[in-house]
Amino acid sequence: MSNAPLILVIDDEPQIQRAIRTILTEKGFNVTTASRGEEGLTLAAAKEPDIVILDLGLPDMDGVEVCTRLREWTQCPIIILSVRDSEQDKVRALDKGADDYLTKPFGIEELLARVRVALRHSAAKHGAQNKVVKSGNLTIDLAWHIVKRGDDEIKLTGTEYKLLAFLAANHGRVLTHQSILAHVWDPADADHTEYLRVYMRQLRKKLETDPENPQIILTEPGIGYRFIADD
Repeated sequence: MSNAPLILVIDDEPQIQRAIRTILTEKGFNVTTASRGEEGLTLAAAKEPDIVILDLGLPDMDGVEVCTRLREWTQCPIIILSVRDSEQDKVRALDKGADDYLTKPFGIEELLARVRVALRHSAAKHGAQNKVVKSGNLTIDLAWHIVKRGDDEIKLTGTEYKLLAFLAANHGRVLTHQSILAHVWDPADADHTEYLRVYMRQLRKKLETDPENPQIILTEPGIGYRFIADD
């Protein structure tokens, strides 16, 4: 499995380490583990994993600090895996560069799904990205700024397109309200979630078959949004 993706698991619970190693190894991944934050940072630098699965409650440092330090030099996907399920903890981790968040206990299929999404996003970041993102019959050409449903072009305002493009380019990731506002508007507007709600409602009316039951842009309650693209 020398060419298989390498996943680094940083978690101080031996049973969690064993469970994740077993699950991922059976699916053909290479897995290495660390029980402490400093150990994990050292392994990440030495082995350059394709994905990091990171617990927040480590014995030597907070997982958010590990995430922050990883983001100083690597853009590999980081999936937070933690018993902490408060919105505040999730937002902190995601704002510090995590790509996704799973709460313990977790389902095997859900973990595998998040790993697959993280790998696709990682490939896109490293130049394998198709500039066309599809979700059902919706097509977004990020190079030419064209959005279509089937053969029909959808007209968007400049802000609507910038919002959609940011979500689509980061498809599969949970994007916090603050990160979206800072990117689409301005860092000074990061607390003005009313802007985002208004534009999201307008965008869904134009994109979704049923705006009240969205299937393309999903709400992560209290946290942000996730764009669902085709595999």
